[in-house]
Amino acid sequence: MVNNAIDHSGGESVLVWTTQDESTLRIIIADDGVGIFAKIFHALGLPDMRQALFELAKGKLTTDPSKHTGEGVFFTSRMFDSFEISANGLQFNHDASLPNDWLQEESGVFPDGTAVFMRISLDSIRTTAEIYSQFTDAPEDYDFSRTVVPMKLARFGDEELVSRSQAKRVIARFDRFRTVILDFSEVREIGQAFADELFRVYAGSHREVELLPKNMTEQVERMWLRAVSPRAT
Repeated sequence: MVNNAIDHSGGESVLVWTTQDESTLRIIIADDGVGIFAKIFHALGLPDMRQALFELAKGKLTTDPSKHTGEGVFFTSRMFDSFEISANGLQFNHDASLPNDWLQEESGVFPDGTAVFMRISLDSIRTTAEIYSQFTDAPEDYDFSRTVVPMKLARFGDEELVSRSQAKRVIARFDRFRTVILDFSEVREIGQAFADELFRVYAGSHREVELLPKNMTEQVERMWLRAVSPRAT
């Protein structure tokens, strides 16, 4: 996280703060740069800054591939009990006790730059090997080949996932993985065009990428089955 601040923030200073009591270690790393979500927004030419959080949740995202693999934030967030990035009026949160990442629009404690808040229990039994094994084929292969995509983060505001353009937004960079688990928790329904673009059009042209939906409502499952079922001739 410190290296990210040094290499990407464009700021002049980095604050590193730690505290520990009898049960918990807490770490804050903050810089005075441009803010991680603004950096991603401009580097990838995204239509909405909130999409930067969705791309971050997928993993393998970096604005400087010559220096970084884009795996640091993803894996670090899963090493801790709770992990939060605050920047540009947005917050990205990962909590080990909850099923999904989430985002919210809220001003952070620091007025500029990026702040990362990390917390872990001192009696945590979580290991790095355990974390890597969830997203790689370790121990045979430690390549970051599997990711979990929280589909609720693909929605902006009150919108539902109904269009082909939304599906194309979702599938960006899927080809960097062999397996993509699509977690539909808190997504009540999807549209026919969205499902068709994702599960038929994209899946049909990218057979090297396995798409695995989970936590589907009955409506989402119907749209999925409709998209993957062979068409009658």
